[in-house]
Amino acid sequence: MRPLWYAAGLIALALGIIGIALPVLPTVPFLLLAAAAFARSSPRLERRILNHPTYGPPVRAWRERGAISRLAKIWATVAMACGVGFSLFVGMPLWVVAMQAMICTAIAAFVVTRPEA
Repeated sequence: MRPLWYAAGLIALALGIIGIALPVLPTVPFLLLAAAAFARSSPRLERRILNHPTYGPPVRAWRERGAISRLAKIWATVAMACGVGFSLFVGMPLWVVAMQAMICTAIAAFVVTRPEA
């Protein structure tokens, strides 16, 4: 099982690194997944993520308190709203946009109600 966790950690880490360069791909959620996978397979890599000067604090804040920074909450909520708006703009069927809006609203409610880091 340990090699599977390690592979999952590497994939999540790779996606997180790609997310640094691509604004539409989130970085920290993938680093959260990577840290969780590495906790079960490679404590050394888990520590490297947790001790990273830029990305370690949000990962630690989530682990310790389930906290998300105010800026991250704003970005996440705005990005979801823009995604729903874009779907409307390109003419997606209204039932698809409605489903997307309901899912994004539920996720935004979860994000906004988390403690602030």
